[in-house]
Amino acid sequence: MTTKPSHTDDAQPSAMTATYALRRRLPDNVLGHALFSLGMVARVPYFGTVLPIVEEMRPGYCKVSAPKWFGVYNHIGTFHAIAACNLAEAAMGMLMEASLPPSHRWLPKAMSTQYLAKATTRLTAEATLTEPIDVEAISTGTDVVVSVRILDTHGTEVVHADITTWVTPRAGDDSR
Repeated sequence: MTTKPSHTDDAQPSAMTATYALRRRLPDNVLGHALFSLGMVARVPYFGTVLPIVEEMRPGYCKVSAPKWFGVYNHIGTFHAIAACNLAEAAMGMLMEASLPPSHRWLPKAMSTQYLAKATTRLTAEATLTEPIDVEAISTGTDVVVSVRILDTHGTEVVHADITTWVTPRAGDDSR
């Protein structure tokens, strides 16, 4: 079990959100993942319904897993579609926290979801940016799309979501 910090970029703590700075301070192992994930759920309680574990978090990428347990079952015994959306949003949110400086904020604006196959196992959401964020060019606000692949334990993509976020400078107007 490794105890090195989970960061892979060279950003200084003053150039990252408090959420991402916390993640980087924790060890990159099962204990660090669990502690960070518990903190995330304490801050955003609804994420707790899928029992998420943030396994990897860096600018432009986040990986979050969730077990298949009775709390996420639907009427046919598979991972509920909306629970999968909750997992996708958790991965997107942590990606945005790692990808933006503290001078900017984000809000979810829209989600386009495709249900591709029955989700019969635990799931892993992998969120990626469709293109890099040019924060210097954001003066009033812009849409940023995060692509989220949700995979079962066999590597099959069972759900795909494209989540549009509205990114603004903190001093600016965040209205849509």
